[in-house]
Amino acid sequence: MMKTLSMFFPLSLACWLVSTHCVGQDLSAAFDSLLLRRFTHTEPGASVLIIKEGKPLYRKAFGQANLELKVAMKPDQLFAIGSITKQITASAILKLAREGRFSLQDPITKFIPDYPTHGHTITVEHLLTHSSGIKNITEIPRWTPEVQKKTFTPQELVDYFKQEPVDFVPGEQFHYSNSGYILLGYIIELVTGKPFGKYIQETFLGPLGLTRTYYSDHSRLLSDRASGYQQDKGYFENADYLSVTQPYAAGSVLSTVDDLYRWYEAVMSGRVLHWEDRQKAHTPYQLKNGTLAPYGYGWRLGNIQGSPSVSHGGLVNGYAGFTLYLPNEQVFVALLTSCDCNTDLPELTAQLAALAIGRPYAWNRHPLNGHQLAAYQGVYESLAGSQQIVSYEADRLVIYRPKNRKEELIPLGNNHFAVGNSLIRIEFSRGKGGQEAFLVEHSTGLPTKWVRTSKLHLSRPVLKVTVPVLQAYVGSYQFKPGLTFEVSRQGDKLYGRLSGAGQRQQEIIPYEAHKFFAREVDATLEFSLDQQGIVTGLVLRQNGTKTAQKLN
Repeated sequence: MMKTLSMFFPLSLACWLVSTHCVGQDLSAAFDSLLLRRFTHTEPGASVLIIKEGKPLYRKAFGQANLELKVAMKPDQLFAIGSITKQITASAILKLAREGRFSLQDPITKFIPDYPTHGHTITVEHLLTHSSGIKNITEIPRWTPEVQKKTFTPQELVDYFKQEPVDFVPGEQFHYSNSGYILLGYIIELVTGKPFGKYIQETFLGPLGLTRTYYSDHSRLLSDRASGYQQDKGYFENADYLSVTQPYAAGSVLSTVDDLYRWYEAVMSGRVLHWEDRQKAHTPYQLKNGTLAPYGYGWRLGNIQGSPSVSHGGLVNGYAGFTLYLPNEQVFVALLTSCDCNTDLPELTAQLAALAIGRPYAWNRHPLNGHQLAAYQGVYESLAGSQQIVSYEADRLVIYRPKNRKEELIPLGNNHFAVGNSLIRIEFSRGKGGQEAFLVEHSTGLPTKWVRTSKLHLSRPVLKVTVPVLQAYVGSYQFKPGLTFEVSRQGDKLYGRLSGAGQRQQEIIPYEAHKFFAREVDATLEFSLDQQGIVTGLVLRQNGTKTAQKLN
């Protein structure tokens, strides 16, 4: 499934924060409060299960299982779980390695001799940990909606992407790749002589009593399978067709929240993996430069309010889901939904888990003046070379990656900040000179360190502009036929909006004569004038430079 982002002012993911009053409330009411804000009874629905120490805390369904037939969702509804499948694939690989069928350090050319590795050694472990450099099939431009409808054998699927150049030297970076898990499924078939679906059925699903978990088949009749939906221009519609032969071992399993709990319980109790293998699977993989990847073998690693977590999400045409487990508290959360529009599930699931352990996410703003906030400004860089900019502008401190959305940093005290209405916290550490030497990003994943660079960051002051001057910029500006930028005024503020469904107007703020910056995204506008001082066009700078002519 392929998604595209808006060119100007992309919308951010929504998060729903829970205030501290939830701690003393009945947990069911607190869970209801969180989920009822997210899922309505008339839209594609969700099934939720929360278990603590083997006892159910919450099991409920929301919304519709079928919009056309007006069938309400049930807790035991069947969903495509997408990439949550990777836990099963990784477990199969670890079991076969434990049996001595191969080593995780074996090169993939041992199984597929003609696989082009471009002079590198790509191991089974590289595939497990998304550190192989093999290009993700879903990021290949020629993987179009038409291609996605075709039926592939595992070998044909591997042949489809194997000629792509590697994105990086194996072991040097972490980059999520479905292609790696497709290869793992193919290796399982080559080693066992059995189709992937048959092998996991005989090895895991059957023996563990997972009677409502299946390797997907479009033609098979399965009771209580929820219909899958997508959202376009604000409306729900049936999801685009995707042949289940393509997600394959990376994402073609169906299950229920109840069966997923049984799976996690079996994994944690040692009925799936040898304890040494499970420990490795739930330990962050160390890259060549010493950086810890946020991934082990088939599981994402992170924390919920300081408690270690293992988790995985799934996103496939028509469906999105997330599972999470806190080993110390023995808390399990599963959230499966019937719309691939639900991209906020990691945050929502984290909030449910935090409630279950009595530590809900809640921020209280600590007052800081403009001078104090401006002291945190700078360009911060990760070990991998990516950047984050911290800037004080328009009376607030913001953080953003170049050309992306800005989020306000809400001061919490003691050099800690919350990133907007998200679950991400930023902790600044001061160097010897009193300047911020680095920042540490805390979220539901592993902490990430960003070191302050010597690169100069100049914050933009707000320029006072009169209403008549602002009015001169109002109008329609055309980039090309069918694509315009509308500038409007409300009182003493100016707003811009790109034409097209789903776009909304955003404030633009003057900082120099005829120059404006966007309040919510890293973008600038510069208006052009003729010799008489009349506004004739504009230049938009965001992910490149685009010029528009004024129409009126």
